[in-house]
Amino acid sequence: MLHLTLRQLRYFDALARHRHFGRAAAACAISQPALSEQIKELEEKFGAALFERGARQVRMTGLGEALGERIGSILAAVDELDGLAASHRPLRRLRLGVIPTVGPYLLPAVMHDLIEAYPELDVHVRESITDRLAEELAQGRIDAAIVALPVAGAGFEAAPLFTEEFLLVRAYAEAAAPPPALDKLRAQRLLLLEEGHCLRDQALSVCGQDPRSPHETLAASSLSTLVQMVGAGLGVTLIPAMAAAVEARSAPVAVTRFPAPQPSRTIGMIWRKSSPLAKPLREISEIVRRAGQAAGDVAPLG
Repeated sequence: MLHLTLRQLRYFDALARHRHFGRAAAACAISQPALSEQIKELEEKFGAALFERGARQVRMTGLGEALGERIGSILAAVDELDGLAASHRPLRRLRLGVIPTVGPYLLPAVMHDLIEAYPELDVHVRESITDRLAEELAQGRIDAAIVALPVAGAGFEAAPLFTEEFLLVRAYAEAAAPPPALDKLRAQRLLLLEEGHCLRDQALSVCGQDPRSPHETLAASSLSTLVQMVGAGLGVTLIPAMAAAVEARSAPVAVTRFPAPQPSRTIGMIWRKSSPLAKPLREISEIVRRAGQAAGDVAPLG
């Protein structure tokens, strides 16, 4: 018998995610020597190294990689037990993920309405790209995520919330010109978010381009940077309607709607089908739906 402790499994999981002893220790709220000692004890129990220590980064060994998947499943199951107990009490904590192209524009209204509906609720927000949020959701590290639908994963339940148009952002001097046809945008310098952002793939699809094909273009890490690049005359871009009022006022750009049928995306909230918090999460998704429709230039669903 290995006699593993849940604490050791959580420390292993933190180091596997952060690949750095200092950051993993901070995430676990313990000292770095204490984390190192627990990982060393775990490796002694398995009789082999689980991590390869480098000067700046930690890498997982083959055994570590194999254990990582199983330990993630174990911790997710433990979190499900915590959630099962929580489902019989008033909701006290919510770990909510959100993609960067939604978070800054939707969260203020959502947080206001959540606090009003659940005064005792402790909300932890995690902003990241869709693939990472889906992974963390599957592993039980977050309870739900606000993303652009659809999201791959048979184990998720999805609640569509609203749709929002994509708007064209171009230099202010072009404000009076009619918007080009979507398939003509490929002839212009289309500025995109970095690889990994779902909005990048959505923008390419809107323009009739295959997101899987290589694209040589300037890329940015945020919508704010994209709009500033357009204002500097480097090209054109597409942004979701909810972001337009915030981002367009900070640069000399023109924001234009496309003629019908306008390109759009659907924003939804996802959670694990097995989550014991499913009932309160459905209620929270309705709060997010109403907040989104009140805060942004979006269209209701249903």
